[in-house]
Amino acid sequence: MYKFGVFFRKVFICFFILVLLVISAFAVKPQISAESAILINISNGDVVAEYNADKKQGMASTTKIMTAIIAIEHGDLDKNHTIPAAAIGVEGSSLYLKADEVMTLRELVMGLMLQSANDAAEAIAIIVGGSVENFVSMMNEKALELGLSNTHFTNPHGLANDNHYTTARELAKIAEYSLRNETFRSICSSKRATLPGKEFPRTVTNHNKMLSIYDGAFGVKTGFTKATGRCLVSAAKRNGVELVAVTLNASNDWNDHAAMLDYGFDQYELVSLASAGEKVYDLPIIGGDMESISVYIKNDVTVCLKKNRKSIVEKIQINRPRFAPIYKDDEVGRIVFFTDGKEIASSPLCAKTFIGTRN
Repeated sequence: MYKFGVFFRKVFICFFILVLLVISAFAVKPQISAESAILINISNGDVVAEYNADKKQGMASTTKIMTAIIAIEHGDLDKNHTIPAAAIGVEGSSLYLKADEVMTLRELVMGLMLQSANDAAEAIAIIVGGSVENFVSMMNEKALELGLSNTHFTNPHGLANDNHYTTARELAKIAEYSLRNETFRSICSSKRATLPGKEFPRTVTNHNKMLSIYDGAFGVKTGFTKATGRCLVSAAKRNGVELVAVTLNASNDWNDHAAMLDYGFDQYELVSLASAGEKVYDLPIIGGDMESISVYIKNDVTVCLKKNRKSIVEKIQINRPRFAPIYKDDEVGRIVFFTDGKEIASSPLCAKTFIGTRN
């Protein structure tokens, strides 16, 4: 009877583990509060989940993602600037800038992204664009450059305007683009900063609670107006996988993002397919002082893939025929990796040594 009980428990444990694996492989897309949303795997470009993602909506202060990247790309971040009088007293979140105080553009961008300061947005626009109107034109030009057809800006801060809109999908693309910039990434992942003030230093704390409550979060931006509701763009990284989530008009955005990101991380993993220097082939050589030469993989090959993928197939493609001489590190072909019939990665193949001609 005891042996039967042990056997039964072992069978039950195995069955329970199998159920967990099946649930993980076929996890259900979470239910969320947002009117529209999207989750993108920026490690490989996949859309992991979407909810009404092409609906045009207001974006509130998530606008400042575009403001920040334009400032970073077009301004001298470490140059001191006198705060223009026209930037003083903008409604909403503020650094309470004073006329004629001096700050660097980097400090203004920190205030923009952490404090969500609308006066910092106006100051940046005037400093970088010469005027708010010119800066907004730069924002819209960048949107067109990124291939965005459902995004339009009328201001640099996100205060509600009927002609100021985006979609969850296109806002995710703006965030994905901006996160390629290391300066932007560093700023939006900062939890707090001390900025200069005319009378005393300012300590600003990032409004993005995801940085504190979600493991691996490194950005990006919050937003809220009565007209748009709560808006949020978040980014997180775990085990080499990077995801961006966007929600527009979400009553429960922190939980929405945690659920969406958890779902994404359950679906993907980083896979090492090959290591640089690894020998893969002996290539026959015509007319050489040796019959063949060892071929090695030039680069590490690591890709982000779905956990429930089909098997990975690798193919070696050699440039034939190959005649001596062949010099060390000459590229002689490539190794290509496929899954589900789609090429997912490749690396050049190179000669390990020199082969001279036969005497």
